[in-house]
Amino acid sequence: MSGDLSLLLITAASVGFVHTILGPDHYVPFVVLARARGWSTLKTVTITVVCGVGHVLGSIALGALGIALGVGIFKLETIEAARGTLAGWLLLAFGLVYLAWGVKLAIRKKPHTHWHAHADGVVHTHEHQHTGDHVHVHEHATAKPSLTPWILFTIFLFGPCEPLIPVLMYPAAAGNLWSIIIVTLVFGITTIATMTTVVLLALLSADRIPKAFRRFERFGHAAAGLALVLCGAAIQLGF
Repeated sequence: MSGDLSLLLITAASVGFVHTILGPDHYVPFVVLARARGWSTLKTVTITVVCGVGHVLGSIALGALGIALGVGIFKLETIEAARGTLAGWLLLAFGLVYLAWGVKLAIRKKPHTHWHAHADGVVHTHEHQHTGDHVHVHEHATAKPSLTPWILFTIFLFGPCEPLIPVLMYPAAAGNLWSIIIVTLVFGITTIATMTTVVLLALLSADRIPKAFRRFERFGHAAAGLALVLCGAAIQLGF
């Protein structure tokens, strides 16, 4: 392996790692939705990896097209920036809709007390909410596949990997196809592995939340929606 290629691979791995860590939108959506929707670890990892693959492949396709057509790096980065803006708006819109639904659900789940008087004069109270086991039975009976993973995949497909384009341009200029392929693989694997690792660590930490805070779980979907809104806003503001 030549010195230039070794340096390129280190750069690709470093850029993929830093790019992912510094972008909360790469992992926060999976963490908050997994917690709110009760996804299993396997399902969460699967969705994260699939979205990560879509995220990387979108930029690879654009970079490959640019290389084939001889498009300059400035034009490619301009297109990537436009894709990023679109992905940010999509995430923001999804977050707002999810937040509104989450608030509505939290209101429905608010426990309240009912008084009951029996013929023998005994009076007692009981607390319930408008969602519970009897509601869940009917929900499972008519359960439909969730669109949430597909929406996330679409957003990540549009979401660009801006740092990948400059990294690919050097081997492309040298006409080295093998270098282009291996650099792309290293960048993609590092990005997806970092996304998955951060998501798993965050979920592990979330499982250790004290039980005293469990009473706020009815706000889980609303909190998830708010987190998505913040991620979308951060993308639009260039954070």
